[in-house]
Amino acid sequence: MNPIEKLEWTALEYEDKERSKDWFWALGVIIVTAGATSIIFGNYFFAILIVLGGTLLGFFATKKPNEVLYELNEKGLRVGTRLFPYENIKSFWVETESPENKTEVVPTLFIKSERFFMPIISIPLKHNMVAEIHDVFIFNNIPEEEMREHISDHIMRSLGF
Repeated sequence: MNPIEKLEWTALEYEDKERSKDWFWALGVIIVTAGATSIIFGNYFFAILIVLGGTLLGFFATKKPNEVLYELNEKGLRVGTRLFPYENIKSFWVETESPENKTEVVPTLFIKSERFFMPIISIPLKHNMVAEIHDVFIFNNIPEEEMREHISDHIMRSLGF
């Protein structure tokens, strides 16, 4: 029997960042410059790819994040409508402080799943739920393995995403 019946919380799917007009101007200048350079060198397909990718990047930069429902129950971890059964979770880690400078950060649950694409999932937690969530994973014999934010996530956040 699980120590809990069901544990639920909600969080934004990603951190919402306010971007200035200068950020969008810089994006536009980069898109135009890179696209024009590609055309000058005769790489038309790459120019189209740059313009399309840059336009989509600008569109998604203005999109507001949705709120996602997370649930730990007797079957596993539910993220929105997707269920990660305990038997498919290889390991977990709950980060409550920055590993670099030991300062407190927003608690984050890292899950290593059996998925080939994006095997490590990071989930923001509420401060008052950290111990309960940790206990549920330990109770279900999920090994605890130290994990950190992927370098690509760190780079994207420093670029304003």
